[in-house]
Amino acid sequence: MSTLCVPSQVPSVAEDCEQLHKAFSGWGTNEDLIISILGHRNAAQRKLIRQVYAETYGEDLLKALDKELTNDFERVVLLWTLDPPERDAYLANEATKKWTSSNQVLVEIACTRSPKELLLAREAYHARFKKSLEEDVAYHTSGDFRKLLVPLVSSYRYAGDEVNLTLAKTEAKLLHEKISEKAYSCDDDLKADPKDEFLAILRATVKCLVCPEKYFEKVLRLAINRRGTDEGALTRVVATRAEADLKIIKDEYHKRNSVPLDRAIAKDTGDYEKMLLALVGHEEA
Repeated sequence: MSTLCVPSQVPSVAEDCEQLHKAFSGWGTNEDLIISILGHRNAAQRKLIRQVYAETYGEDLLKALDKELTNDFERVVLLWTLDPPERDAYLANEATKKWTSSNQVLVEIACTRSPKELLLAREAYHARFKKSLEEDVAYHTSGDFRKLLVPLVSSYRYAGDEVNLTLAKTEAKLLHEKISEKAYSCDDDLKADPKDEFLAILRATVKCLVCPEKYFEKVLRLAINRRGTDEGALTRVVATRAEADLKIIKDEYHKRNSVPLDRAIAKDTGDYEKMLLALVGHEEA
């Protein structure tokens, strides 16, 4: 469920583009104007704004934003303005280039998107980077991580309701055997060794497939509660889930932490926080 608040009466695309262009003109940048427009338009509207902006002013809106904005505010606005498949392609490329065994972004993209969304992300990846996502993942990873991640990013999962119980039992038995061979405990939900990074990524995979809202709640909780907010994780989750299931994630966060997510984010009145609050859904955003 989306948290995005789109006005019932939206100005014309041409008017939005004109206002955005004005936000970049003169001395300084009008960040509030940018938030009031881009922070309250859905994916289809943002895509059209980019198209008309380029036709009208001869410049990609993303490049204009990149020139005018800085730091965390720039990143959240740029990620949000990207079409969802482009955004996933960008994040996946960033994750492969900066690959570490504790990086779970590829698992997020592979396991929390629908089969169709993942396919579109893979197409966007190939169009932008001239290589396949699975090629890059295979190149930048090794060992068990490669064996897990390459099939995850390249598979087309069945998303229907029918379950083959015989196959499920067979695969559960196979998983149990493989885990037992490495002395991992099924009963402990793959938590035998908290410091084992491959087990951590396996746990993330299972959680993303089975209960993504609990996975993302934990990412947000760790991002907000650490010493110095992890803006990268906070930005990624809000930008990628605002039009998907952020309302469910917000409810999970409130239940787990006894604090509404918007209140946890609203530490000060900076432009970055204002944009996050607009996407999270906040009365004053």
